[in-house]
Amino acid sequence: MKPLGSSLFPFALALLFSFFRATWAHTHENFLQCMTLRSENSSSISKLIYTPSNSSYSSVLQFSIQNPRFSTPATPKPLVIVTPSHVSHIQAAINCSQTHGLQIRVRSGGHDYEGLSYVSDVPFVLIDLIDFRSISVDAENGTAWVQAGATTGEVYYRIAEKSRSLGFPAGICTTLGVGGHFSGGGYGAMLRKYGLAADNIIDAQLVDVKGRILDRASMGEDLFWAIRGGGGASFGIILSWKIKLVHVPSTVTVFTVNRNLEQNATKLVHRWQYVSAKFHEDLFVRVTLTSVNSSQEGKRTIQASFDSLYLGGIDKLLPMMQESFPELGLMREDCIEMSWIESILYFAAFRSGESLEVLLNRTPPIRYHFKGKSDYVQEPIPELGLEGIWQRFSEKEGETGLIVMTPYGGRMNEISESATPFPHRAGNIYKVYYAVFWEEEETAASERYISWIRRLYGYMAPYVSKSPRAAYVNYRDLDIGTNGKGNTSYRRASIWGSKYFKTNFDRLVQVKTLVDPANIFQNEQSIPPFSSGWKKRGD
Repeated sequence: MKPLGSSLFPFALALLFSFFRATWAHTHENFLQCMTLRSENSSSISKLIYTPSNSSYSSVLQFSIQNPRFSTPATPKPLVIVTPSHVSHIQAAINCSQTHGLQIRVRSGGHDYEGLSYVSDVPFVLIDLIDFRSISVDAENGTAWVQAGATTGEVYYRIAEKSRSLGFPAGICTTLGVGGHFSGGGYGAMLRKYGLAADNIIDAQLVDVKGRILDRASMGEDLFWAIRGGGGASFGIILSWKIKLVHVPSTVTVFTVNRNLEQNATKLVHRWQYVSAKFHEDLFVRVTLTSVNSSQEGKRTIQASFDSLYLGGIDKLLPMMQESFPELGLMREDCIEMSWIESILYFAAFRSGESLEVLLNRTPPIRYHFKGKSDYVQEPIPELGLEGIWQRFSEKEGETGLIVMTPYGGRMNEISESATPFPHRAGNIYKVYYAVFWEEEETAASERYISWIRRLYGYMAPYVSKSPRAAYVNYRDLDIGTNGKGNTSYRRASIWGSKYFKTNFDRLVQVKTLVDPANIFQNEQSIPPFSSGWKKRGD
């Protein structure tokens, strides 16, 4: 005879699910009614709102998820997805979320490394800005207004439509949503010449917690400072950016030179650390480290790929490389002259001769599960230290890992640490990006690969920045610390906040306290407000 409890459990579970379904349906109905009352063009509002009962809900949710690690049956999903087509829909969503006790998450491109823009473990509304993507380029004045849901590829394409002598220093990946990318800093192959994307923002529009539409003048310089590198999601919902376009020459030069361990890769990477931040600001040479098949059957080796963008022609590049980095052995046949917009395709790994229209694609052709981390290096890593990295890549999971070393110097040395919330400027010779990719969907596989990258990160500790060990906010990493539930303490938030923002974290907290004291815009690594319930450095 079965125990009484075992027969009652399925019944109780069914009752619980029935209760939740009824509650969610009630919340959705009330939310939809609230949105209809508070939005302009309210007659079409139902077409912009999706719930799990809607046949298009899954496709809308999945479309911008760039990391399948956060697209499993167990991943918490939004109660409601709003795809606004008018600013009044965003204003209404902010108001109605607060009225009905729902957290807000905002997605522009879906590249959030920890899925925070579309995942939450409490009931939430996802505001997806996929239809907020207009771009208006003023080539004559060298500026553009870009809505937050546009991708970097769309930005580059629209600039090139108007002018081949203008560009913008943002990310190499062309499917990044500019709402998040610019608000966290945003860097690419022209950072040594022009700094970050955030360094070239001259105005912005956002909706604050009260539903007000603010520009630079009305939001004030403190809030304008905060959203250019401090992550916009903590302070409101970015609507659009006004960016200052930069000059690019009619001809640029690119090259990729691959060297493996048998071709002296260790000494070349070691030497690169001493020269890459001292190159002329027009020259950018990064290093990508991967595990590849060796010429010896059944064995693997490490490959160092030296990728470069030079803002000029081959005839000037070759003597520059011969003087500064002759060890690489760069030859004329390694180099390709092209336009700047073609170099965007080159760095994004599109096929040679590909049409510029591929920049309008919002999703990558393949989506792998991945985990990323970051570091900053201030002193060259000795050869013995590099050899320790090679050992980590020899592990099975290391076969799909990579390290990208991005050189600093140039313009990055000239901008003050406090000019924007992004503090990682002078003193760093390069930034390190670690990533590992996998296709398996099992939890055990994720744990293996994530464990590998954590071990690699642990190994690197002696060779990277310290006190704090710095990190880049656009490579979101919950391993370095998370907020507590609700209104987290300053002490707890500063664990991760000091790594992303160093001493700028305090000013970000002050801005947050002024513009969102109730902490409506929050996530696991959002800037917290000061609370009357605890002291600045208390728990």
